Amino acid sequence: MTDIHMAGPWITELETDMVLDAMRNGWYGKDAYTYCETFEAEFATYVGRKYALMTPNCTSAIHLLLAGLGVGPGDEVIAPECTWIASVAPVTYTGASLVFCDIDPQTWCVTADTIKAKITPKTKAVIAVDLYGNMPDWREIQQLCDERGIAIIEDSAEALGSVQDGTKAGKFGIGSVFSFHRTKTITTGEGGMLTLDDDALFEQCKLLRDHGRAPGAWYNDIVGFKYMPFNVQAAMGLGQLRRVDELVGKKHWILEQYREKLRKIDGLTLNTEPRGGFNGAWCTSVVFDASYAITKSAAMDAMIHADIPARPFFFPLSFLPAFGNQEEKGRALNPISYDVSARGICLPSALNMTAEGIDTVCDVVYKLVEEASKAV
Repeated sequence: MTDIHMAGPWITELETDMVLDAMRNGWYGKDAYTYCETFEAEFATYVGRKYALMTPNCTSAIHLLLAGLGVGPGDEVIAPECTWIASVAPVTYTGASLVFCDIDPQTWCVTADTIKAKITPKTKAVIAVDLYGNMPDWREIQQLCDERGIAIIEDSAEALGSVQDGTKAGKFGIGSVFSFHRTKTITTGEGGMLTLDDDALFEQCKLLRDHGRAPGAWYNDIVGFKYMPFNVQAAMGLGQLRRVDELVGKKHWILEQYREKLRKIDGLTLNTEPRGGFNGAWCTSVVFDASYAITKSAAMDAMIHADIPARPFFFPLSFLPAFGNQEEKGRALNPISYDVSARGICLPSALNMTAEGIDTVCDVVYKLVEEASKAV
């Protein structure tokens, strides 16, 4: 049996050498944050933003941005019903109210129409997620929110390297966030990045990131957070970033291999290619056509029975105990999220995936569809 993993990084001597240098030399004086500052500068350039702030994880990056925007009690923040909880958990930290909106059945992302349906006079911000590397129609969303004076946060945690109409993921909205969790395309083990263009917002977020203390100051202007990075973590990220085209290329290759090897099966929806662009495809996912009556639990059982790791497509957030088990209400308000989620799974997408491993996974998918077709 081929050794298959759900997710995982690709580390070379470049990253190892940089981490060792940071461990040996990155502690004193001007060298204490050299790797952090270099990683931030090069990452901002890669995305096409003016600024980047490294954080301990992507969740803290979202919280930092919400706080910088002044989101708080009495405000509402619209976010997709179907995403990982980290996209929305920081909204609860601020005391603002979460409003879930539905997704598009093909892109699995929010749309201008699903956002518009949830806007009220209390709406302060929208969090739009580039789910599994897919991207929403950013032009329409930007136009809608600009007309209403609503801030857009792009959650690009899963979309490093994705491109829409020549613009990289992470360049949309007032600010964007990225994840460097051990499962992501670029990893620092844990870690995140906030990218911005607005000068004043950058200064506010930078102040908030270090206990409300301005760089070089001995006192605190405001009560902030402890969301500072460190050199060893950043050294690994910098090494990974300098291989970003290679890493993103491998992720896209995995998606294309799955797409090619599963093309004979009608009724499968895999990650979409953004309009006029490219899907960085952090994780290749598949949604089975409703006609097969294949649930995600059945699909995962088949994978696990074949000793292949699998993960469910993200659950609708209103379904979760964390948000009150509001399935009946959520299903009525955001039916597409519930429908897509019920029929989707994530396929193994680790950066050490081989063609042989992908063949093994696809064999299980073919068998699963064949058995489902006989049962119809």
